[in-house]
Amino acid sequence: MYSKRLCVAIAAAGLLATTGTAAAAPNTAFTNGSFETPKAREGAWTSFPAGSDMGLWNVGGGGVDLIDDGLFQAAEGSQSVDLNGQGPGSVSQTFTTEPGKQYTVTYSLSGTPAPLPIPMTGNALIDGQKFQDFTFDTSNNTPQNMGYVTHQFTFVANRASTTLKFASTTDSSSYGPIIDDVKVKGCSCS
Repeated sequence: MYSKRLCVAIAAAGLLATTGTAAAAPNTAFTNGSFETPKAREGAWTSFPAGSDMGLWNVGGGGVDLIDDGLFQAAEGSQSVDLNGQGPGSVSQTFTTEPGKQYTVTYSLSGTPAPLPIPMTGNALIDGQKFQDFTFDTSNNTPQNMGYVTHQFTFVANRASTTLKFASTTDSSSYGPIIDDVKVKGCSCS
């Protein structure tokens, strides 16, 4: 079996020619919260370095790994994202919002089953402001049972576009928090 680092190096060589930078214009609606596009390699992961696009998500920090459910169970659909590629990384997506309107973000959190249980940590940010810290204990994780936990927070949009970001704060070269099933819903609360 190949080590994760060797596979990352091999995958990165092929990806560097096909990845670009994030589009300046926001998406009209938040989409691809289950990370179903692009497709990861079957039964493995595909690495995305900082500055690249992963579908509608922009990758930052130490990069991320898009994981097929043949390697680790997904919370929804068939793919998830490890926020530690070659170090603590991040994913962000900018989408259209209505100023003054309240939105709810939900997401499923797990962590890479590591050789030793590591608390996986990170945060969720809106327009660069930290809205929620998260921690996941990987003690009982297996690739087939990732033990996802659902997290939720709300925010009020300040502008016509908003950037949602998930960033790892786990000090590990390749084992990090895993997110999936991200949803953003507007509330017509009064």
